[in-house]
Formats: sequence, C-alpha cells, structure tokens
Amino acid sequence: MRTPGHAIVAEGLVKRYGAGTGLDGFDLTVPSGTVRGLLGPNGAGKTTAVRILTTLTRFDAGRAEVAGYDVARRPDGVRRRIGLVGQHAAVDEILSGRQNLEMFGRLHHLGAAGARRRADELLERFRLRDAGNRPVGRYSGGMRRRLDLAASMIVAPPVLFLDEPTTGLDPRSRNEVWEAVRSLVDDGTSVLLTTQYLEEADRLADRISVLAASEGRGGRVIAEGSPNELKSRLGGDRIDVVVREAAELPLAARVLERVADARAEVDPDDRRVGVPVRDRVSALTEVVRALDGAGIAAEDIVLRRPTLDEVFLHLTGERPGQDGNGPKNGNGPTTGKAVAA
Repeated sequence: MRTPGHAIVAEGLVKRYGAGTGLDGFDLTVPSGTVRGLLGPNGAGKTTAVRILTTLTRFDAGRAEVAGYDVARRPDGVRRRIGLVGQHAAVDEILSGRQNLEMFGRLHHLGAAGARRRADELLERFRLRDAGNRPVGRYSGGMRRRLDLAASMIVAPPVLFLDEPTTGLDPRSRNEVWEAVRSLVDDGTSVLLTTQYLEEADRLADRISVLAASEGRGGRVIAEGSPNELKSRLGGDRIDVVVREAAELPLAARVLERVADARAEVDPDDRRVGVPVRDRVSALTEVVRALDGAGIAAEDIVLRRPTLDEVFLHLTGERPGQDGNGPKNGNGPTTGKAVAA
C-alpha cells in the first residue's frame, strides 16, 4: 500500500538486539519536499532507523515505506530512489573530486560520457569546480562533505538520508554543508536528518521528531513538531541575567523566581541565571527594578525565546553534549551546568 504525498512512512517499527531493543514502536511520517530532523540521545535508535529505512538492516515488526516502495518487500525499488550520506565521508582521498564523481556515475550504470557530464554538473552545483581536479586528500572538511553530498546525488534521488553529516566539522564547514542541503531541498529533495547539533536541526528542519531511550529500550518518538512548536512547550519567553559576581547568583535567582513565579536555572560558569516569563515586557521591567532594589549589578539582561537545547533537556532529561552523549549545540558541547537555585 503506497502513501501518496509522503517520502517516508514508518509505522510501529521494532528492532531487537539480543536482550535490548534498538527501536520500540517507531513511527514517522515525512511529507515529500521537506526536511525532518531526528534527535535523541545515544542509544535512542536514530542510526538504527536510518539503516532500516535505507534497507541496510532488517526490522522485526512494523511497516516502512520510502519513496512509495515497501522497504521489506521492494528493497530494490527503495535503493534506486534514495541517497545516503553517513557519518564518515565515502570518497577516495587519492582520486580527484571529478574522478570520484565519475566513478560513482559508472557504478550507477551511467556511460563514460554521461558520468563526465554529471560530474561537471555536480561540481558546479556544489561549488567544487575549481577544486575538481585536485586530490580529495587536499580538500577541507567542508569540501569533502559537499563532495560526499554530490556523490549521493549522482542519480538525483528524491529521498536523501543524512546521518550526522557535519559531525566534527568546524562552524564554517557546517555552514557550507547546510547551504548545499538547502539547495537540494529547494529543488524538491526530501531529507531525513539525524544530527548531534541542535542548531543544525533548528536551521534545516521543517519538523523535528525527538526519540527517547531508557534501560536498553530505545527508538520511540516522544515529541514531534516544528522547531517553534517544540520551543513553545517551555512556555514562551525567558529572561537571562548575567551578574558581575558569582556570589550574587543565589540572590539573583531568588529575585527572578519571585518576579516570574517560576523555578530559575543557574549556570555558575557563565554567572547566568534564567527564568521563564509570561508577559515579556512587564516581566523585563519588573526584573530590572527588582535587581536594582536588591543591589545586584547585572552585566547583561536578555529577553529571548527558549532554545532547542532547553527543549531537549526538558523532554529527555539530558543536557546536549553532556558526557559526550546526546545532541550538541552549534558551538560544540555545553560546558555549563544548569542547577536549581
């Protein structure tokens, strides 16, 4: 049974590994021409889901469909209509960028002339034309990942799977990859993106699915929505105050809690205390007055929306980047600790 208008459909997928469960009733529906972000801590089943949907791993129960083809019954049809970019570049560092693309073209049964034409088109599209004849071993990290994306688009698949495509890249290289992905989506490609960078999901994804894992059982979606919808679950705006002296943090937290009638979070490393607020304008005015009345000198006061980092912590109980697990923000692991005042 085909599901029109959807690039990916998964219903009740289960994958068992011995005594553990990689996926435990995984559900996902991705409309065509959109980007779906898949977030979750390590062990939540993100990569397992991608491997199943790309026919690399069999599942034990449920149903999955990609590009209109049943994953279990028509894996050949699925493979002809997808591209996959994994966590590590799949290109040959000795060959040039052009030679890599021509090789992938021949592997996809393009003739020699067709492979050359397609390589030229992709080098131009991914802004690699000037580096096309250079060995890939001399490419920057961002250039390699753009070449990897180009290789996955040799036959212009309608569905593209990106499994943590920018892990380990510097901010400039990540931006280069993001631009390339947005270009593909603008042309109608549907994307399923797993990522450790919450900024990446915020920038690229139309909707985000958050997976949870506990006691060896992972792979169940616990929340879904657009980035703004997920942020709104934390109750709107927040006020952050940076004090001059760390010793003032406990008093500042009490002041903010009294004004906002909500629990404050304190980051000792950054000398920051934050609290959710309902009426942004009046709350900001009251906070300024209350801090002044308490004799607290503030270096900075910011009124802002919640971040995906805070949404992730709220939904999963884990802080992004904590102990090397779970998603990271766009600048790498979070070093500050949020504790109740």
